[in-house]
Amino acid sequence: MKIVFHGGNAGNFRPGFETMLDVGHTIVSVGDTLATADERAQFQDADVIIGIRLTAADPAPRRLKLYHAPAAGTDAIDVACLPAGAVLCNAFGHEDAIAEYVMTALLMRHVPIADADARLRRGDWKYWAGRPGALRTELGSSTIGLLGFGHIGRAIAVRAKAFGMRVVVANRSPVPTSATVDQSFTLDRLEAFMGAADIVVSSLPLIESTRGIVGSGAFAAMRSHAIIMNVGRGPVIDEQALFDALSRKRIGGAIIDTWYTYPTPDKPETLPSSLPFHMLDNVVLTPHMSGWTDGTVRRRQETMADNIGRLVRGEPLQNLVARR
Repeated sequence: MKIVFHGGNAGNFRPGFETMLDVGHTIVSVGDTLATADERAQFQDADVIIGIRLTAADPAPRRLKLYHAPAAGTDAIDVACLPAGAVLCNAFGHEDAIAEYVMTALLMRHVPIADADARLRRGDWKYWAGRPGALRTELGSSTIGLLGFGHIGRAIAVRAKAFGMRVVVANRSPVPTSATVDQSFTLDRLEAFMGAADIVVSSLPLIESTRGIVGSGAFAAMRSHAIIMNVGRGPVIDEQALFDALSRKRIGGAIIDTWYTYPTPDKPETLPSSLPFHMLDNVVLTPHMSGWTDGTVRRRQETMADNIGRLVRGEPLQNLVARR
């Protein structure tokens, strides 16, 4: 089969990929814009495309059997552009990395090691045990709210419980209480959920029913000291409502990894929003990095290679998102 890696993002998964496959496949890499006639022809003749975006502006991949996203999100892939009989699959493997990011970001708020180090190098003993004002808070005394309880939410819950945290969940489908879930809500009770936690972590996928689901009403329901984190998709949290809640100090703060504006080939350096989040002192901004580790890449490669093998053998594919 001909396997085409489409674009720079997908290209990250090509090194070493051949060694995971049976011999006999042709593997080609093409650019994001399919700028040449040869690239367009390779794209059109692919049996498998690995990529993150498919639109009506792209050449029709007439022989395609499998479009495989090297990530969980498929909202930029137009299923209607797949030929009849083709399937769309995705890949996870990022949940452990994202859970580590979440716990690290939270621990940094409670255990100020970097600040203590910088101060002590100047002779400042601000955090010395017994000094007035030196007390810090403990992560384990907090309640974490997981908005979405898929791969990412479940991985965070396990780690939160290891720190002794109380875990509440809001999910599209009901989640039973368990050793890792103390209380659960469905999304029609979003405001009650938002008010039940000190930390809210959104890992919801972006679909029509989740776009902007965290809006002004949800922020109004949050505890005044609570913080919100987004490691799912940026537009799940209403952009203006988030900025207003932070700029007016309605909530305690935010840690945001997934955004509203991203770099493009024409504008590789850009702020992550049209609103001035970068001017606020109660938000931590990171560049959609939470799941990007060598382990994530390897696990996703393994998923894609396994599915290509299944396709060749005529076996059911894993992580099926849609079928044409």
